[in-house]
Amino acid sequence: MILHSIPIKKIGVYTSGGDAPGMNAAIRSVVRSALARNLEVVGFQSGYYGLLEKKFTPLMARSVANIIQRGGTFLKTGRCPEFQKPEQRKIAAENIRELGIDGLICVGGDGSFRGARALWLEHKIPVMGIPGTIDNDIFGTDLTIGFDTAVNTALDAIDKIRDTAASHDRLFIVEVMGRNSGLIASHCGLAGGAEEVFTPDIPVTVEKAVEKIRQGLVSGKSSSILIAAEGQKPGRAYDLAEQIRKKTGLEAKVCILGHQQRGGSPTASDRILASRMGWYAVEALLRGETDSMVAIQGSQLVSVPLEKALSQEKPSPRELLHLTQVLSH
Repeated sequence: MILHSIPIKKIGVYTSGGDAPGMNAAIRSVVRSALARNLEVVGFQSGYYGLLEKKFTPLMARSVANIIQRGGTFLKTGRCPEFQKPEQRKIAAENIRELGIDGLICVGGDGSFRGARALWLEHKIPVMGIPGTIDNDIFGTDLTIGFDTAVNTALDAIDKIRDTAASHDRLFIVEVMGRNSGLIASHCGLAGGAEEVFTPDIPVTVEKAVEKIRQGLVSGKSSSILIAAEGQKPGRAYDLAEQIRKKTGLEAKVCILGHQQRGGSPTASDRILASRMGWYAVEALLRGETDSMVAIQGSQLVSVPLEKALSQEKPSPRELLHLTQVLSH
């Protein structure tokens, strides 16, 4: 556990990177948990740009009223390439100290955490991270805020697509988000009854998928659903569809779900997780913790050093992928 010795009287909170359902619930929890401990809170707008440009607003209990059910983040978010430069981080640190802020809480993913960690290592500003990303690709935590909502949003679409696939005896390839992570794809594959799942880290050959489709046709299955994680190239489902057409003559319909998975009202699970993590982050700063993120392991909240969280990638769950194949016959 990494500790600081700075008395915490005023904290800043911001959201960074891609938005995720439940970020508003996390902000709400941070603000009201801090106020309950007689702390001042300010919210920085538009992620790290807010720190660089001193775009902030004082946050009170009423500032975060009626947002727990809203998707996105009312503080706004985005990526800030400028923050990768040490001289820019120095400006941010000077702004933070000028505002009298003693510690920061960053809600975001791995890129956001790298920026927060740099503020601690270079300028000794206490930081705590709250993992908020639909990809669930942060090592050291079982879940990230937004993942459950994204999976359920994608699953709702997959269920509707299956109705059409069955009605027309068609093959569909549904592409879900996830960049280098196959977590959304693997969960949707099992819950959606897919015949095969394509993930970036556990590749499935087109030949294997084609064989599965052929076996299904022989056994009387007239429609199939394949799930593909987008990987580094959104739209890769079209490449898969073309390869399948060349090998089988079957026309695969492609449906790319895209950014709709990021939006929408967060599920109860995400609201509860965000609320718990927001409270924990405040308490951790008060305990003197820094350079760490809140994580959930099993049912328990714990602190995980950011260095560890950023040290490796979270793999796709082989058990879910194997079970998807077993149950798809």
